[in-house]
Amino acid sequence: MSETTVPAPSPSVSIVVPVKNESGNIGPLVDEIAAAMADRSFEVICVDDGSRDGTAEVLSTLQAERPWLRHLKHVVSCGQSAALRSGVTYARADVVATIDGDGQNDPKYLPELLAALAKGGPRIGLAAGQRVDRQATSFKKLQSRVANEVRMMVLDDNTRDTGCGLKALRRDVFLALPYFDGMHRFFPALVQRDGYDVVHVDVVDRPRQHGTSNYGMWDRLKASMLDLGGVWWLTNRRKHIPAVSEVKRDAQ
Repeated sequence: MSETTVPAPSPSVSIVVPVKNESGNIGPLVDEIAAAMADRSFEVICVDDGSRDGTAEVLSTLQAERPWLRHLKHVVSCGQSAALRSGVTYARADVVATIDGDGQNDPKYLPELLAALAKGGPRIGLAAGQRVDRQATSFKKLQSRVANEVRMMVLDDNTRDTGCGLKALRRDVFLALPYFDGMHRFFPALVQRDGYDVVHVDVVDRPRQHGTSNYGMWDRLKASMLDLGGVWWLTNRRKHIPAVSEVKRDAQ
C-alpha cells in the first residue's frame, strides 16, 4: 500500500439534514436521498442537534455501510438554523441542498431543485421548495398561512412558503448570509438582500411516520415575529449591492 494517501474527490453536492430525536425516520430518509442522488456524486451530512433518543446510534450503524454518510453532533440542542450552518460549514461540495430530517420532505425533489439552481446561473442564489397539499392540522396550516402572508407583506420576498426544508444553494452564498437563530425561516429575503434571485419549485408534503415535531409551535411563532423585525431592518439597511471588479496594473 502506498504511503501517500490520495484524497477522495469532492462530491458534486452536499445534502445537509438537520435531525433531532428522529431515530425512527432517519434510516429510511437517508436511503431515499441516496436513491434520488444515484446519478451523481454526493455526500449526506446528518447534523444531530442534541438528540436524546437513539438517533446517534442509528446514524453510527448507517455509516458502517454508507461511506457517503457523515454524522455531525451538537452536544446540546442549538436549533435548526445552527444545525444547518454546521452542516454547510463542514460540506465539501460547492453546491448544498437541505432537507428536513423528519421524513415529510420527499427526497425525489432534490434533483429538480438542483436543476433549477443550475439552470438559473449565477444570478440565482436559492432554489426553494414550496409545499402543496401540506400534511398538517388545520390549525397549523392556518398559523402558517397567516405568518407567511405577514412575512411577504413586510419583506416582499415573493415566497409563499419559507418553512419547507427542501432548498438548494451554493455554499458560498449560504455562508455569506448574516447568521442568527431562526435564519432558516428567512432564506429568500436574506438571499435577495445579497443581490440574488430566488426560484421556486412546488413539492408535495408527506405525513410524518414516526415521532412528533421537536420544535414547539408557539416558540416558533414568537421567535418568527421577533426575527421579522430584525430581517426587515437588515434588508432595508442594504439598498445597494456593490459591483466589484479589479483593475489590473499595466505591465511595465
